[in-house]
Amino acid sequence: MSAAREYVTGEAKVIPIESAPSWSEDTGPALADRLADAVGGALAGRLGPAATRLFGKGWEDRAAGGLSFLRRRITGDYEVDEFGFDRELTEAVFLSLLRPLADKYFRVEVRGIENIPAEGGVLIVANHSGTIPLDALMTQVAIHDHHPQRRHLRMLAADLVFVLPGVNEVARKAGHTLACNEDAQALLERGEVVGVWPEGFKGIGKPFADRYKLQRFGRGGFVASALRARVPIVPCSIVGAEETYPMIGNAKTLARLLGLPYVPITPTFPWLGPLGAIPLPTKWTIQFGEPIATDSHPPEAADDPMLVFDLTDEVRETIQHTLYQLLVQRRSVFF
Repeated sequence: MSAAREYVTGEAKVIPIESAPSWSEDTGPALADRLADAVGGALAGRLGPAATRLFGKGWEDRAAGGLSFLRRRITGDYEVDEFGFDRELTEAVFLSLLRPLADKYFRVEVRGIENIPAEGGVLIVANHSGTIPLDALMTQVAIHDHHPQRRHLRMLAADLVFVLPGVNEVARKAGHTLACNEDAQALLERGEVVGVWPEGFKGIGKPFADRYKLQRFGRGGFVASALRARVPIVPCSIVGAEETYPMIGNAKTLARLLGLPYVPITPTFPWLGPLGAIPLPTKWTIQFGEPIATDSHPPEAADDPMLVFDLTDEVRETIQHTLYQLLVQRRSVFF
């Protein structure tokens, strides 16, 4: 979902977001109250003992929290920022759905989380792989769940994400935005944790034979944004994603017809139909490296192409070297 392309100034803008559904002043709250009373009454009555056996002790508090959440969604009593980020929905729904995949299926091991500052802007730069960009979503879960301050990762995503029906709305609600200079600059200056995957589709769509070999990082637009905002850059190395969907071929003709960067052929897809879309249960490691400071440079240093190139190369080499180290340490793809 978050394959980032090279930034181009002025090419993309923040999309206006409406923050609440169009309920009338009376209809929304009245409906929410009736629904909450009905569900609460049922659980407090004859269904109470059954609910205790089914959900365990403390279900009342969880149910109350759920009903309160539902009421806020119905009445529109919640906030989104100018990018469309819905913090409550992300924490209560999106991350809750992704967490079992990260903790139980991929068994993600997180290292170096202390390298992400407790506050202030920071740019996370990671390798991209896996045919389907699950690595970006797992990084979002890892940062929120393992960081002491439960920080949210704001991903810079490719244009394709925002033209797909349904995906666009979910991405905006989850805090993602277009991979462009304006959005990156605004988020970093606001003190957000911003994530970028500079390899883009070249990274997630590369053949399995090229696994863990970083593709081109572009012209360093992410470094220029960090320099202007004077925030640290944290290299992020992800091992395990490459093997979830081993890409052994690309149906290029079909990809052109569908307007997609590629249509993957894997050992299981399309041969097993829908079952082929199930990722392999590989063991993942996400390691955050030591921050690379940018505040020693003046803001105008972002216009120095040699400095930008050198920092871009430093970030890329750091990630590549760490990937090799993690691969040497890995006992097995699946354990």
